[in-house]
Amino acid sequence: MQYPKRIQLANLPTPITKLERFPMPGSETQIWVKRDELTGTEVSGNKIRKLEFSLAEALEQGCDTVITCGGLQSNHCRCTAIVCSRLGLKVHLILRGDKPEQPAGNLLLDYLAGAQITYVHPKDWDGHEDLARELQEDYASGGSKAFFIPIGASDEVGLWGYIAASEELNKDFERLSMTPDYIVTATGSGGTQGGLLVGSELFDLPGKVLAFNVCDDAAYFDKKIHKDVALWKQRYNMDLDLQKIEVNTIEGYMGAGYGIASKDVFGTIVELARTEGLFLDPVYTGKAFHGMVKEIQKGKSGCMPGADNVVFVHTGGLFGVFPQQDNFSFE
Repeated sequence: MQYPKRIQLANLPTPITKLERFPMPGSETQIWVKRDELTGTEVSGNKIRKLEFSLAEALEQGCDTVITCGGLQSNHCRCTAIVCSRLGLKVHLILRGDKPEQPAGNLLLDYLAGAQITYVHPKDWDGHEDLARELQEDYASGGSKAFFIPIGASDEVGLWGYIAASEELNKDFERLSMTPDYIVTATGSGGTQGGLLVGSELFDLPGKVLAFNVCDDAAYFDKKIHKDVALWKQRYNMDLDLQKIEVNTIEGYMGAGYGIASKDVFGTIVELARTEGLFLDPVYTGKAFHGMVKEIQKGKSGCMPGADNVVFVHTGGLFGVFPQQDNFSFE
C-alpha cells in the first residue's frame, strides 16, 4: 500500500491480547483486544494514528499553527495539543462547553501542553467551523498560517490512520492464526470506523466491522462515512467500490447522551479493570465494550450472532475517567 506523507508519532505496532478472566456467563465467545491505548502515554489512543497523516499535511503546507475542535474532554484535542507542542507548532482548541472552574482530565493536559482555548456554549456549537475560519484569518493577519483539523481528525486525510491500522490487524491475524467474526470499535466522529471499513476492503480482512455510537445515530454515521470515503477515493485516486462500504452502527448503548454513561457501563469498566487490568473510559470505550458484551450475550437474537472470536479495538481515553470518578462505586 502506497501511503501519503506521514509523520511517525505513535508507538506501533500495538499488541493484540486475549481476555482470559473477564466473565461472560452463557457465552463461549473469545474476546481479543487491539491495544491502541498503548500508542503512547500522554498521546495514547486512536487519534495519534490519524494525526500522523493530518499533521504531516499541515507541515507540508508550511503551517505554524493548528486549529482543531471537540468536547471539553476530547481525546483528540488533548493528543493534538501535546503532539503540536512536540513539533513546535502553536495549537488553538475550540471546545464545546463552558469553561470549568478547575480543569481536569484531558482538559488539564490541554493547558499543560500550552494550548490556547476558546470555549463555545453548546447552543452555539453549530457555528464552530465558521469560528475556525475566522481564527485562521486572524492568524493570517498576524503573519501565521493555521491548519484546521476537524473533530476527531475524521476526514479523508484522517481515514488513513485506520487504513494503516487495518494492515497491521491483518498481520496480527496471520501471526495468531486467528479469524475474527467481528471487529468492534466505538464511534464518535466516524474516522476510526470509516478507516476500518476501507481497510477491511483493501486488505480483505476477515470479520464484520461493527461500531457502537457514543453520540448521534446510525443514519448520521452512514452519511458521514460515505461522504469521507468518497472524498478519500477522489482525492487519492483510489480504486474502491463505494457500494462495498457497509456501515454498521449499533444503537442503544449511548445512554442519556455524549459523555453520560449509565451505572451498568461504570460497572463493566470496573469489572474489566479488576479481572484483566484493562482500563476503559465512560465516554467511548466503556460504552462500546459494554454494548458489545450485551450483544454477544444475546446470542442469535443480538447483532453479533455466531461470534466465536471478536476483536475489540481499544481506542484509549483513560484520562476521561478522572473527571467522572464520583460515578464509580466500589462497594
